[in-house]
Amino acid sequence: MHTDRAHDHDPTDRAHDLRHHGDAEVRDDGAQLIDLAVNVRTDTPPAWLRERIAGSLTGLAAYPDGRTARAAVAARHGLPVERVLLTAGAAEAFVLLARALKVRQPVVVHPQFTEPEAALLDAGHSVGRVLLRETHGFRLDPGAVRAVPEDADLVLIGNPTNPTSVLHPAAVIAELARPGRTLVVDEAFMDAVPGERESLAGRTDIPGLVVLRSLTKTWGLAGLRIGYVLAAPETITELERAQPLWPVSTPALAAAEACMEPQALAEAAHAAHRVTADRAHLVAGLAEFAPDGLRVMEPAEGPFVLVRVPNAVAVRRHLRDLGFAVRRGDTFPGLDEEWLRLAVRDRPTVNRFLQALDQAVTLAGR
Repeated sequence: MHTDRAHDHDPTDRAHDLRHHGDAEVRDDGAQLIDLAVNVRTDTPPAWLRERIAGSLTGLAAYPDGRTARAAVAARHGLPVERVLLTAGAAEAFVLLARALKVRQPVVVHPQFTEPEAALLDAGHSVGRVLLRETHGFRLDPGAVRAVPEDADLVLIGNPTNPTSVLHPAAVIAELARPGRTLVVDEAFMDAVPGERESLAGRTDIPGLVVLRSLTKTWGLAGLRIGYVLAAPETITELERAQPLWPVSTPALAAAEACMEPQALAEAAHAAHRVTADRAHLVAGLAEFAPDGLRVMEPAEGPFVLVRVPNAVAVRRHLRDLGFAVRRGDTFPGLDEEWLRLAVRDRPTVNRFLQALDQAVTLAGR
């Protein structure tokens, strides 16, 4: 099974549906389900942010001007504006990287968010994979670092990683850097980690480093599409050249500027601590299912947890019948159909979910 292998460089193994994402679980017939499939914070965007976005609508007649928002992002990370590029969500950044950079041998560290590999494949690249080991907790260890081919000129990893919820040490990720290599670190969920420990945002001493950030998760802006890239000025220039004109809308720029303000950063920090407490409650509840063969990948550091459970396909189906959507894991390279990803929710929701899970596991075992 893939999860017990140190690495896999076979670019022809493409059995996974790389374009499947959590939102598919709650579309159409899943619209009324309680959502544990999508990793967006509930009860967002907050009222003050909605008001800031609404206030920008009076300026829609003018073309978007991203200079103020770009400067705000740069100041938040202590960087010059030449190291910042605003994008229509982190997903646009994956496409820009795949199309704009002269890449010969890209490698994606899996299991992780599948859109980067899909973007590279769509751009005509042959993509190598390094699969982290389940037996090592899906952690980036020295063996996995060595498994990356020396001639890989683009390496991409998530931190904390979706869907494993592993937070890799920044120092270990930095070991992936090489002269002539672009090292892309997807930090879409880093603001859900208290203190953003292990973040590489703001670092300028690592050659070829590109850090991606998203504002859609913590602030509930998936429908607005706003994120940004932090990289060396020459890399930013290449990516910007590949962007269409005015790629980020005026409302999205207003949101980016607002989310960089001190009170917003304080609110995000508070939310990260709340996620930590709610995640601990979820993990403790899941531990009660150990006799049923359920295993939680720990330590989980993101706003979601990855679990392995017997009969996961049936469990997921029964959960839907009971009113809950969870994310299937078999679309992630390195995982199979026994895996499920669960978004962290508030305690009352988690308690209801655990009751439904008890019923689902019982029904699946019959």
